Amino acid sequence: MKSSASDSVIPPMDPHGALFLVLGYLRLRELLAFQSVCSLFRDAIAEDHLLWMRITVEPPLSGRLTDDILLKLTSKYGGALKSLALLDCRKITDAGLLQVVERNPTITELYILGSTYLTADGVVRVVQRLTECKGKLKRLRLRGLCNISKDHLDRLNYFLGTNDHPQCSKSSIYNYWKSLPFDDNDDRPLDLDICPKCNNARLVFDCTRDNCRGCFFCIRRCEECGCCIDFEELGEETIYNHLLCIDCWLQLPKCCECNRPYCKGHINFNGECSSALFLCDQCREDDESPTNDIM
Repeated sequence: MKSSASDSVIPPMDPHGALFLVLGYLRLRELLAFQSVCSLFRDAIAEDHLLWMRITVEPPLSGRLTDDILLKLTSKYGGALKSLALLDCRKITDAGLLQVVERNPTITELYILGSTYLTADGVVRVVQRLTECKGKLKRLRLRGLCNISKDHLDRLNYFLGTNDHPQCSKSSIYNYWKSLPFDDNDDRPLDLDICPKCNNARLVFDCTRDNCRGCFFCIRRCEECGCCIDFEELGEETIYNHLLCIDCWLQLPKCCECNRPYCKGHINFNGECSSALFLCDQCREDDESPTNDIM
């Protein structure tokens, strides 16, 4: 007796229970993709409020995020959002962010990095609104926010309460900062400070060698060790046009043709540069170009 086609169809099965354990380790983009797999994942993700307690929007998802979508995402925890990170969210406006914090007055960490539509005035209003709602904002990161003035910084420090409790004296070293994630363990409520050189509100770094302090525009610093660099001890630039002090330049491996070094930040991108002799990408491309074959 022949079996029909309907008899050979495998019935749908529930996903393995172990898959639900990984949900808390997924990024936002992956979490949203999991929701569309099946109804069980959709319901589990929607009902687990802990998954929406900390939201980080990063590329490529951040390029498509609008005010309405952000408001919908941040409303999944029922107005009890704790941490919000907007990385390169170029479509988020001051009004959209203000609406989010009004519905989530419990935000304690706010990271705004590279969001060009947000303004310094808008961020001040957001922090002020959190203060008026008896919020407890403990960490504010504004790396890349344009046109922030000393007045903006004073008002932010006032709302954050740092005037009554001065920021910790932990040193901020340039080369360490370059490798740190946005949500590092820095205890300072605000990452910006007043540069003692130009008196502008910017990221201010301490020196690893001398007792100097200033922003990157006022004091050139070595990409490798973070110390200040003057003209007398300026080594050659790296392959990626980063500045190095002469001591670091002498110690780093160099291209056997152009004699330019790789700094440690780019060694992982080229396995060959861990040896004393290697050929950098630019010199390799020049050697492989058709013009060299003709010559």
